[in-house]
Amino acid sequence: MAGGLNLDDDEGVNDINVTPLVDIMLVLLIIFMVASTYIVKPSIEVELPRAATGGETLDTTLSIVVDATGAIFLNGEPTTEEAIAARCREVVAKDKDAQAIIAADKATLHGRVVRLIDLIRQNGVLKFAINIDPTAG
Repeated sequence: MAGGLNLDDDEGVNDINVTPLVDIMLVLLIIFMVASTYIVKPSIEVELPRAATGGETLDTTLSIVVDATGAIFLNGEPTTEEAIAARCREVVAKDKDAQAIIAADKATLHGRVVRLIDLIRQNGVLKFAINIDPTAG
């Protein structure tokens, strides 16, 4: 017999090669990182005024934003006051408890915000909130 040649394969493979596992995980990590840049929803930059007594609101139906230049956005899309009035009437027809949140940059004129509040109330949305930065400072 050949000296020291052992052909018994009873022991099997005792080591696991982790290199393919690491390669697959790195590829998945890269795929998730690239895909996450497309998932992020673009936002409208406004600097909210601060208040210590702010609370959280739930079941928001309409989100109205006024930026520092005075542009109006409804649910993230640029809009006009007429479109907001029409959307308010449409939402109230479906849900009597519809509500709106108004977020206005602190550089926005007070009269502009009051006009929006009056507009949504005239068109049936009676519940509304003013969005603020809850950190007092």
